[in-house]
Amino acid sequence: MNVSFPKKEHLCSRRLIERLYRDGRRLMAFPYSVLWHPEPDLPVPCQVLIVAPKRRFHHAVDRNRVKRLTRECYRLHKQQLIELLQQKQMHITLSLVYVHNELFTYEQLSNKFDKLMAQLSKDINSYEENFSCTDVAAQ
Repeated sequence: MNVSFPKKEHLCSRRLIERLYRDGRRLMAFPYSVLWHPEPDLPVPCQVLIVAPKRRFHHAVDRNRVKRLTRECYRLHKQQLIELLQQKQMHITLSLVYVHNELFTYEQLSNKFDKLMAQLSKDINSYEENFSCTDVAAQ
């Protein structure tokens, strides 16, 4: 599996970002607030938006470090998520907002990302089960 993070996996569309923040499902996986929303017309299984708020990190160098570490953790942990989405034949938009006031080391963030991906996978599975149950009930 390719462990790169190409441009097509970056969430840049204003329309998709607005829809994500308006209709997305939220979960907390400390130190991230995760927001995700199914999008059927994406070219890749998952497009990601990474946010480090200026309110929490006043210096750009700190925001850039948080985003760089988050991108690296996502890049190395995305395999599990991509496989799940391909298995479910889903496409999602995903926002990772760093909500802690202090920087973690790469090792700490990597450990937290394992838990984040497990929690996100669980939420996607429960969404898929609820969606398929309501879909069958509607017919």
